[in-house]
Amino acid sequence: MATRIRTEAPRDERMLRENLIGKLMRRPELGAVGGALLVWILFALVAGDRGFLSLRGTANYLEVASQLGILAVAVALLMIGGEFDLSIGSIIGAAGMAIAILSVEYGWHIWAAIGISLLFSLLVGALNGILVVRTRLPSFIITLGSLFIIRGATIGLTRLITGRTQVGGVKGALGYDSAASVFASTLSIPDPASQRGLSAEFSISIFWWLLIAAIATYILLRTRPGNWIFGIGGDANAARNVGVPVNRMKVILFMATAAAAWLVATIQVLSAGGADTLRGEQREFYAIIAVVIGGTLLTGGYGSAIGAVFGALTVGMVQQGIIYTGIDSDWFKVFLGAMLIVAVLVNNFIRKRASEAK
Repeated sequence: MATRIRTEAPRDERMLRENLIGKLMRRPELGAVGGALLVWILFALVAGDRGFLSLRGTANYLEVASQLGILAVAVALLMIGGEFDLSIGSIIGAAGMAIAILSVEYGWHIWAAIGISLLFSLLVGALNGILVVRTRLPSFIITLGSLFIIRGATIGLTRLITGRTQVGGVKGALGYDSAASVFASTLSIPDPASQRGLSAEFSISIFWWLLIAAIATYILLRTRPGNWIFGIGGDANAARNVGVPVNRMKVILFMATAAAAWLVATIQVLSAGGADTLRGEQREFYAIIAVVIGGTLLTGGYGSAIGAVFGALTVGMVQQGIIYTGIDSDWFKVFLGAMLIVAVLVNNFIRKRASEAK
C-alpha cells in the first residue's frame, strides 16, 4: 500500500519580505523614527564639532525633549481617542504657581503643595472631559476656553496674593530636598569632549518621560482600555454600541493629559526654584506638533506613544541643534512649522502605501 507523503510548498522569500515591509509601513511611528534619524544626522554633520555630539549636547536636547515628551505621550493617547486638549499649557502655569505659592507664601510642606497641585490638575482634566461628553461640543472649543480661564485666573490670583507674577524661594521650602530628588535630580557623567572637565547633567525628567512612554505603549498594545481608545477614536458610536464606556474613557484621557501637565510643572518649579504665571505658554501646540510628527492622525483612531516619543525627540534636537549651529533661535518656530507640514505629508504617504499593500 503506497504511502502518501504530504509536502508543504516552500515559502516565497519575496512574499515574506513584502509582508515585513507591509507591517513596517503600517506602523504609525515609522515616519517619526526616520525623521528623528535624519535630523540627528543633519546636526551631527553641521554641528557635531560644536558640541551637538558631546554628552553635554545630548543631555541638553534630551532634557528639552523629555519635558515636551511627557506631554506628547499623554496628548497622543487623547488624540488617538479623537479629542484635543489645549488647556495643558495653562495647567502647567497654574499647577506650578500653586506649588510655589502654597510652599513659599503660606509655608506649607512642599509635598502637601505638590499633592494639592495634582488634585487641582486632575479636577481641571475631569471638568474638561465631563463638559466635552455632556455638551458634545468639540474638545477644541471646550479646552480653548479652559486655557484662557485658567491662564487668566492664575495671573489674577497670583497678583492678588503676591503682587507680582513670579514667585521664587521654592528651594528653601520645607521638604524641598526630598521632592527635588524625585522630580529635579540629575545624573552627572564626565564629558570626555569637554576641555574644562565639565560633566553632562542628565535630568531625571528623561526617566519620567521614558517610564510614561513605556506605560502608555503597554496600555495601547496590550490592554483592553488600549483597544477601547483606538475604537473610540475610530468610531465612538460603534464603540459605544459594543459596550465600550466611551464617556468614562474620554474623561480619564483628559485627566491623563492634565496629570502630565502637572508633572512637567512640578519638574520645572523644583528645577528652577520658582514659578511664573506664563510658564507653559504654547506648550499645548508644541505637544500636538510632536504627536503629529509621531504619526498620530488629527482625526483619531490611529497613532502610537512611541511615535510621540520620537516626535518630541525631533523637536528637542531641532530646538537645541540650531543653537549649536549658530543660527538665531528665533528661527526655531519656522523649523517647527515646516516639520509639522512635512510630517503630515509623510504620514499621508505612508498610510496610502500601507493601504495599497493590504
